[in-house]
Amino acid sequence: MLIKKPADIKPSEITDQNTYLNRRAFIRDSGLLGVGIAASVMGLPWSKQSWAEAAPGKRVYPALAKSNFSTDEKLTDFDDATSYCNFYEFGTRKSDPKENSQAFVTSPWSVTVDGACEKPGTYTLEDILKPHTLEERIYRLRCVEAWSMVIPWVGFSLGDALKRFQPTSKAKYVSFYTLHDAERMPGQKRRVLEWPYREGLRIDEAMHPLAMLAVGMYGAELPNQNGAPLRLVVPWKYGFKSIKSIVRISFTEEEPVSTWNQVQPSEYGFYSNVNPTVDHSRWSQKKERRIGNWLKQETLMFNGYADQVASLYSGMDLKKFF
Repeated sequence: MLIKKPADIKPSEITDQNTYLNRRAFIRDSGLLGVGIAASVMGLPWSKQSWAEAAPGKRVYPALAKSNFSTDEKLTDFDDATSYCNFYEFGTRKSDPKENSQAFVTSPWSVTVDGACEKPGTYTLEDILKPHTLEERIYRLRCVEAWSMVIPWVGFSLGDALKRFQPTSKAKYVSFYTLHDAERMPGQKRRVLEWPYREGLRIDEAMHPLAMLAVGMYGAELPNQNGAPLRLVVPWKYGFKSIKSIVRISFTEEEPVSTWNQVQPSEYGFYSNVNPTVDHSRWSQKKERRIGNWLKQETLMFNGYADQVASLYSGMDLKKFF
């Protein structure tokens, strides 16, 4: 039997045993095996009050602006979206983030803004939120391990937020950093990745109206395991680009370091656009499995957002700049 060391673990982990067994147990205990399988294929309903009931201390957002960007696809079940996560700061198993992040304190929270901008500084989360109207955007989130979700995010335009800091003409890219605190994020005690987790976008990508900063999901504040209190959502890219628990935003002239690209550049490109014609070196990206479904479906170019974002990459070799 091959036993991987922590440093060998990649985000290509298959569905963990607990998730699989729990789903089967639910179907068995319901006494509705046939109906249960059909429900799994179709996707399960989402209850708007689930998060508020599960964590009454979290803020609920009762009135949200609806976004024209939203998909009308069936939402991923709330429990799946909050228990099947990649967040290595709390562990490498899909179930670890939920199990290990419950004591994570996210208030007060501040974000440092620096680099090529006219208004650098340290801003509280309230400062960043203050001028924005929160809206709900239902986006697909496609992960490189060939699974995906459809989540109703709560947040605001990334571009609108960045404009407030007045990036200069030298700002060709923008980079993001996750909190680095091994006492609060116990997964950082293991050198699975180079901490802190970092991600980056080209400035025109960051300014695109589809990109958003999220502070919630399913009508309430973000659960800790999903990136509380502030995370990025870039729906046309693979999920690891949507960095969680952001504490620093930096405008740069050079392409910034991004964590998975640093770990394995031949497998994880800087752009990481969803592209079914470019396979990961160890598996195909042509199909994906929506969490909550058993059957796979075709992966869409740019995760189905080609009409909106394809022009950003006009003339680029997307197999070279993957």
